[in-house]
Amino acid sequence: MPETLTHKILASHLAAGELTPGADITIAVDQILIEDATGTMTAMQFEMLGADSIAVPLAVMYVDHNVLQIDDKNMQDHHYLRTFSARYGLRYSPAGHGISHYIHLEHFSRPGQVLVGADSHTSTAGALGMFALGAGGLEVAVAMAGYGFDFVCPAVVGVELTGTLGPNAEAKDVVLELLRRHGVRGGRGKVFEFYGEGVASLSVSARATICNMIIETGAATAIFPSDDQTLAWLRAQRRGDQFVPLAADAGAMYDDDERLDLSALVPLVALPHSPGNVRPVSELPRTEVVQVCVGSSVNSSYEDLATVAAILKGHTVHPSVQLTVTPGSRQILQTIIASGVYEDLMQAGARMLEPVCGPCVGIGQAPTAGAPSLRTFNRNFPGRSGTAEDAVYLCSPSTAAASALEGAIVDASTVSRGELRPATPPHPEVHDLHIAGVLPLETRRAIGIERGSNLVPPPQPTPMPADLDARVLIAVGDDISTGDMAPDGAIAMSVWSNIAVCARFMFRRLDPGFHDRAIEWSGGIIVGGENYGQGSSREHAALIPLYLGVRVVAARSYARIHRRNLIAAGIVPLVLPADAQGSTGQRWVIEGLADALASGATSVAAQVDGDKELVLGLDFSPAERAVLTAGGLLAQVRTGGRSMLAGDAVVQDDAAGVAAPGRSAR
Repeated sequence: MPETLTHKILASHLAAGELTPGADITIAVDQILIEDATGTMTAMQFEMLGADSIAVPLAVMYVDHNVLQIDDKNMQDHHYLRTFSARYGLRYSPAGHGISHYIHLEHFSRPGQVLVGADSHTSTAGALGMFALGAGGLEVAVAMAGYGFDFVCPAVVGVELTGTLGPNAEAKDVVLELLRRHGVRGGRGKVFEFYGEGVASLSVSARATICNMIIETGAATAIFPSDDQTLAWLRAQRRGDQFVPLAADAGAMYDDDERLDLSALVPLVALPHSPGNVRPVSELPRTEVVQVCVGSSVNSSYEDLATVAAILKGHTVHPSVQLTVTPGSRQILQTIIASGVYEDLMQAGARMLEPVCGPCVGIGQAPTAGAPSLRTFNRNFPGRSGTAEDAVYLCSPSTAAASALEGAIVDASTVSRGELRPATPPHPEVHDLHIAGVLPLETRRAIGIERGSNLVPPPQPTPMPADLDARVLIAVGDDISTGDMAPDGAIAMSVWSNIAVCARFMFRRLDPGFHDRAIEWSGGIIVGGENYGQGSSREHAALIPLYLGVRVVAARSYARIHRRNLIAAGIVPLVLPADAQGSTGQRWVIEGLADALASGATSVAAQVDGDKELVLGLDFSPAERAVLTAGGLLAQVRTGGRSMLAGDAVVQDDAAGVAAPGRSAR
């Protein structure tokens, strides 16, 4: 039977289960990606597993988020992550070397392999024909320790691309069009697999933009075939020997089908406060901007920055606009300097930032409250920029450049555009110079791990109570992001290694009294709307409620990663009926909760304020129930509820990774 590319890769890595949408599966993992913001919790939980070394072919730790160092907390984290990596066999990329997703695409991603990362935008590597999935830190730690990666098998949507992009449309407009169609919920439970004659016209950098931002639809990931564009990329990175041609079989049947004509796309923009709030630029009223930001984990490739420079060359940005530009990696920084792109940007008035996440996560360049800020980023959730009352719009690099000149949001058809400066050959050796290798195991066992006072192990759940009697701590609306639970910004993120301190920031934008109320009431229940926990993979959004005594959340629906993080933390994500409401202070009594989970029941009743019954859904796969009844994922693993995968995982210490034998998809 003809297979999709997604199923080819999953089948070649399948350790347990069947490739049926909604079924529990376990897959072997080739590569692990971790970044510092989620990395400290990932690392501390890995240590709790008692492993002596990583048990996957390659794991890389990137420091790219908490690098501003307004006090010593960031550097404490860096020291811990560097020595943790040295001890357990991870490669280590230091602060300033680049953003994890770009470096991984340049130096480590390989067609046909499986990558699991403690960052939601790990999906970027799908541009090179990888199955790349973001997850919470504990699930990543468990996979890194050799237990494989458990998840619910997604449906596969085949997206047929036809035509080629017009002069003013870009890859960002492709993914914005998909967000216009699906919103931030329509991709849940799905993988978007691209095929068709239009694919060949998209560079790897363009594909990376699409794969990175597809997550905002709620999707698990996205993937492109491994083809001539892939080969050209790998050869440029001196990794041509790692090329494997990969594509879906002719006649492969998808769970759903979609068609997108690249030639029909127009420049698009996502309005505040959602990546799914998409409109054509031409339909906007005149919207003056005070800030334009180019770059982040998306749209900071050489191609993107050269596009901006080609529009800006010979001009200066509008006097009312501040323009910042962030290259994705040190290699890209080298290339824009050598090619002249850096000079063009600087002469136009751009502020050139170091290759780190920076303003994408609210660390620097916070905009004026209420004043439009136009960014080529992937998210514009309320407050993510570092300004609580922000007004962030998302767009393509060419729209950003044209708008920086105009002082208002316009597309690139309004300005002249020179030819892109050709890229000088990249220098992949810069990664070998700065990314630490792996020492022999006996040497590693003697390495001491540095633990500053900012590093505090996360809380662990107590056994699930037989019955629950608690008050509603807060009731929030639809599409609440994990950024409202564990906020972005230099100050809040600097304490992500200490859940007790981090907890003081939970829901601060929505309800400043939440933390103190939770402490006073010794925990309680959180009530949410649709798509609760969208956005970042940060498991702090589950660990903070656990610390505050929350054992259940009731929401109408959940974002994939946050739901799994709640389960891993031993918190039960109940399904709230569409017509039900919750309000702060209500008392809910749920009798028989633990038995209902263990027995496979599909619902449980809550008595609300003693006089009203509310039926709540228990929508879990068998594997998810097993985690909850064990008291969380860490407890399940430590008590023998999960088995390590038998196989050929080895510690990897070369520059570009190796394929585990028998795991390549064809």
